[in-house]
Amino acid sequence: MLRFRVFARLLLLFIAIPLAELTLFIQLRKVIGLGPTIAIVIFTAFLGAYLTKQQGLRVLQRYQETLAQGKLPTAEIMDGLMILVAGAVLLTPGFLTDTIGFLLLVPPVRLWVRQALAAYLKDRVQIVTTTTGTPGTNPSGQQAGGPGRVDTTPKPGEKSPGGVIEVETEVVDEK
Repeated sequence: MLRFRVFARLLLLFIAIPLAELTLFIQLRKVIGLGPTIAIVIFTAFLGAYLTKQQGLRVLQRYQETLAQGKLPTAEIMDGLMILVAGAVLLTPGFLTDTIGFLLLVPPVRLWVRQALAAYLKDRVQIVTTTTGTPGTNPSGQQAGGPGRVDTTPKPGEKSPGGVIEVETEVVDEK
């Protein structure tokens, strides 16, 4: 049932957006003419490609700097994904999609989208950690240790060797 709802929403989106774009094209053509309308569409595609490249390079630089500092670049990854989406919708002819694309290229708008997405997902994503094996055994289930060997299997609640923690996520839908 959930898959059908998602499919129905996407189908509606893929029908509604082109119809809205077509309506905007027709209305603008009536006001300024066909030539200027097409020129605006072409200009926004070139401007969008240029701005997407510039913003993408800035985010890539911030990504590399964050990694060099030993931090996880989550904000940079999200910004990169939003810039990718912005570039895709800016290359798609249309005024509504161009507006969305140009908005996603504005850093404060991306910050707002990241915060809104985090708030939305906060109660919908549950992180569950598990360890493999039982205390005193390795992941294959055999007894760990033995003569001259050190048991490196994590006990419940401990970090595994090398600082790696295996996690599983599950999306919790309240509906």
